[in-house]
Amino acid sequence: QVHLVESGGGLVQPGDSLRLSCAASGRTFRTYVVGWFRQAPGKEREFVAAIFWSADNTIYADSVKGRFTISTDNDKNTVYLQMNSLKPEDTAAYYCGTGRRWPSGRTADFTSWGQGTQVTVSS
Repeated sequence: QVHLVESGGGLVQPGDSLRLSCAASGRTFRTYVVGWFRQAPGKEREFVAAIFWSADNTIYADSVKGRFTISTDNDKNTVYLQMNSLKPEDTAAYYCGTGRRWPSGRTADFTSWGQGTQVTVSS
């Protein structure tokens, strides 16, 4: 079982950047797909990005391509989500989860969710 803790959220203005962290304990990330998802109030949880093992294996939602970058530090057992050029529509609670299926952005393929970190983009 993997225990996940997200951090790095906050209140920023449009065009700003944030870096989210997803730290794992219990088992190494190396054997898992790690995904970032987000959920806005009243909406379903949606896929943002996922990574498997290294930066050579990444997938993104169309809405964040070119603005967000997912990466992993396997020594620290941490996955990051660098978010640039943030927009108000990026406002949501961001969650990381682990999965076994690659490539996949389906919520049902991910388990062991963290508690989430809130990102609010507003002027």
